[in-house]
Order: sequence, then C-alpha cells, then structure tokens
Amino acid sequence: MMNRRSMLKSAALAGAALAAGTQSVTFAEDIPAEPIYSGGTPWADLLGWKVGCQAYSFNRYTFEEALQKNASIGLRYIQMFPGQKLSKEHADVAIGPGMTKEQRYWLKSLLAEYHTVPLSIGVIGADRGTFEFAADLGLPNIASEPAFDRLKDVDKLAQEYGVNVALHNHPKPSIYWDYHIVLEHIKDLSDRVGACADTGHYIRSGINPLEAVKALKGKIKEFHFKDLHENSRGGHDVIWGTGVCDVPAILAELKEQNFKGPFFAEYEYNWESSVPEIAAGMKFFNETAKELAK
Repeated sequence: MMNRRSMLKSAALAGAALAAGTQSVTFAEDIPAEPIYSGGTPWADLLGWKVGCQAYSFNRYTFEEALQKNASIGLRYIQMFPGQKLSKEHADVAIGPGMTKEQRYWLKSLLAEYHTVPLSIGVIGADRGTFEFAADLGLPNIASEPAFDRLKDVDKLAQEYGVNVALHNHPKPSIYWDYHIVLEHIKDLSDRVGACADTGHYIRSGINPLEAVKALKGKIKEFHFKDLHENSRGGHDVIWGTGVCDVPAILAELKEQNFKGPFFAEYEYNWESSVPEIAAGMKFFNETAKELAK
C-alpha cells in the first residue's frame, strides 16, 4: 500500500501498478474511505470504452484530490468541470479557460503525475475561449448547453478547433432535456456536434435511458453515466447495476452500436464518501464488459 507522499517519490512504480490493476493506490490524508475495488476497467478498454470520473463527483475537493480518488479506483481518464480549485497548493486557481499559461502547465503537470488523460470538460460555455482551452489540453470533447440560435456558430468553432461538442441533458426544463430535441437541432450540423447522454437525468425527466441511447445511435459523443435508486425526479445515485437504469441492457446496446467513446461516472450522492460506491460500480461495469467481449 502506498500513501500519497511515497507515490510522488515513486511515480513510475505507481503508474505501472495502476496500469496493471494489481495494486490499490490510496492517499490516506485525502480519501475518506478506501475503495473496495481498484482494478479499473480493462475489459471496457478492449471494447473501445474509456471510463473515468466526472470530477464534479468530487466537487467538495480540489482537482488534485479528484485525480487521487480517480486513480485509487484504477481509472486513467477524467472529465474536468469548470471552477474546481486546482489543488491545495494553488487554491486560488480555478479550472477553465481563464487559466494562464503557467497555471495550465501546473494542471498538465498534475495530470501527468497521476497518469491521467482528460477527455472532456463540462458542463461549460461553448465560446472561442473554451475551444482554445480544450485544444490546448488535447480534449476530444466539451460538454455544453448552448442556446439553439448559437448552434451553427458553435459547430463552426468545433470544426475550426477539432473539438467535439456534446449537448448535455440536464433535467426538464433544461433546453436539451429530451433526446428528440437534441436530434432535431443537430440534424443539419456537422458530426462534430452530438450528445452528452446523462442516463440519470433521462430518468429524472421521465425518459427511458435505453430508449434514448437507441434513438441517439451514432450521435453520442460521451456519457455522464448514472444509475438511480428509483424512477423519479428525486432518484439518487446508486452503485451501477443496482438501480433502475438497466445498465447491462444499455451496455449491450452500445456494443451493438459499436460505440467508441468515454463514460464518465458522475456520482452525486454521499459526496464525501462516494469512492467505495463508485469503485463497486466500476467493478460491475468491468465484469459486464467482460461478458460482452465474449
């Protein structure tokens, strides 16, 4: 078992352990509960699915602490969220397009230190500054909810910077709450604009997430993946596979669609002790992916 300070002194060794999924890496002074699973999602990798956490799951903590928690489960990918404080050392620095060149270097250094690849940022505005920031970090996607009348301009920026825009479905009355609305507004746009499918928010809006995933075939850029304890607007996050979202059916459908893209765990429950529950969900996800890979 390695604590945070010893990891920083032995980064290469920790990285190898994470990649192999053979050692649980925890950071006692930062993580309130040790994960029950630290093997990551290697079977999902084989299906072309890149799985990590949306850093908003750890919004009570700094981005560095979010990286620590993500790595403790054996995950190598993350979605950033704007406004999160960079670290305890740089508590006055917020993640986002307003970061200076030096601050972005600090951010990139942390990502390298924890062997983590950022794949998206969101939910965030879709102006030129956001696209420039995403391109600088090498992000494939941004998750956003731009006004309908801005979509053509957003599409042009997406093509200019080579960064996808994933339209996110916050619950009703958010403007993209219904996947039909997303499909209607992207039909005349380039393939750079698609959906950030939030499975939990579909439930909260009275939509079957499996139905949404089927309808959005070929248009999904990324997932905010959730499972909820009940079919209601008040449903809260639970360990993947134990709730009402029918996670196995969704994953089976995505394999049939040959979906290749990121899944971000956005766990909005038990905020200060969610790591074991997220880890248990990752174990289920990996085992389901293994069965699908057969």
